[in-house]
Amino acid sequence: MVESKHQWKAWLYLLPAIVLLLVFTVYPIFNTVRISLLEEYGAMAEMGLDEGEYFNFGLGNYEKVLQYKDFILCLKNTAILCVATVPISTILALLIAVALNSIKPLQKTLQTIFFLPYVTNSIAIGMVFAAMFNIVDYNAENILNSQSLGIINNVIQFFGGNPISWINQGSSYMANITVMIVYIVWNALPFKILILLGGLQSINKQYYDAAKVDGTPKWRVLTRVTVPLLSPMLAYVIITGFIGGFKEYSSIVGIFGDKMGPAHDPGLLNTMVGFVYDSIEKDRQGLASAAALILFGIILVVTLINNYVIKKRVHY
Repeated sequence: MVESKHQWKAWLYLLPAIVLLLVFTVYPIFNTVRISLLEEYGAMAEMGLDEGEYFNFGLGNYEKVLQYKDFILCLKNTAILCVATVPISTILALLIAVALNSIKPLQKTLQTIFFLPYVTNSIAIGMVFAAMFNIVDYNAENILNSQSLGIINNVIQFFGGNPISWINQGSSYMANITVMIVYIVWNALPFKILILLGGLQSINKQYYDAAKVDGTPKWRVLTRVTVPLLSPMLAYVIITGFIGGFKEYSSIVGIFGDKMGPAHDPGLLNTMVGFVYDSIEKDRQGLASAAALILFGIILVVTLINNYVIKKRVHY
């Protein structure tokens, strides 16, 4: 512990970080709360105010966000993407991490390959996925022309199936959501694999040696030894996965562009974060701030529920 007479030195060293936090984190949070309570607030509206004229102070922005005709759609899309992708990506990451941990040759090389998507721009990855699921020059006459199909439809056609319009004109909501789930799961795997693999390598080998002596089946070792001992890392990736899932935006832009949906139904896949950006673009900072705080409240509630449920199953 730093002696009391030298504590000022510690505060001096911390001062640059504290100033940056106050300016770029604490102040924006308080300012967001303030703006969300100013009804009809917008940068252009503020410039047009006459001297002595002020915005009304109240909950009008929150009411407008909740009454917005597509608010439920944005919330539904966010919830579906979050609830569907977090369990799938966590289970796959656990299985891949266990497999990587048991492989000695080329282990580092495989870890690098699996981690590459994490350091790649998400918009660029989205564009690649869009090309994979896309049907070039799609129309009723050439849908069976294999030269116009993306990789995924070529594979489906190779195995005798019919090409599917995943993201093009006339595509269904389920097809769009399926593409998004596949992309988000794939994009979320590297970070989770890295965390779980690090946790696996820190587990005492004596537990596995004892299980091997007892002749315990591998699936039982996984469920009764690995998962309980890995529960702190699993809890971490689940909670961060839900937080990241509720903030999905760039993945949808990467595949569908800023229309947030297929050409025939723009906005079909819009999310809560997309609603915030749309409000800012339309100079409705008050609505954007209110929507951001509503999203913060939802994430906080979900995180608290996760903590409550996980606390009973995590073994430290």
